[in-house]
Amino acid sequence: MAKEIVLTAEGYEELKKRLEHLTTVGRREVAERIKEAREFGDISENSEYDDAKNEQAKIEDEIAELELQLREATIVEKADLKVGVAAIGSTVTVVSMDKKQTERKFKLVGSAEADPSPKDDKHPLPRYSNESPIGRAVLGGKKGDEVDVVTPGGTVKYEITAISRA
Repeated sequence: MAKEIVLTAEGYEELKKRLEHLTTVGRREVAERIKEAREFGDISENSEYDDAKNEQAKIEDEIAELELQLREATIVEKADLKVGVAAIGSTVTVVSMDKKQTERKFKLVGSAEADPSPKDDKHPLPRYSNESPIGRAVLGGKKGDEVDVVTPGGTVKYEITAISRA
């Protein structure tokens, strides 16, 4: 049984851009590397050629994976989100119920978009998958709900303090 691929509209567009980049720029660059490596002579003992061919295989694998994800994706639009319910596409804030009262704010996304380490201004929040421990725990929750997040280090109890469609 195939795993359901759920994407936000933003995530869908990002994957389309990544696919476009790989099918144009990525393929062209690796083809150039292969051409240059062939010019070095005997390809049977040519590490540059082997590296370029391996890179080509990685790019083609990623292209195939992206095409599958885009073809099979269920897209969640902001307008489809219920107000006040944690769902894919929601921004969720939780506070740990322990003495530290640690606050965490993140965007709940499908597994294809997950990125727990924000890298830029476009994605300032961590993006946790609905399949991650915290994602599974908050999915369907409402403000004020207490959830148990099962982690390798034990269970952590959180309270959902805010949910937005941002």
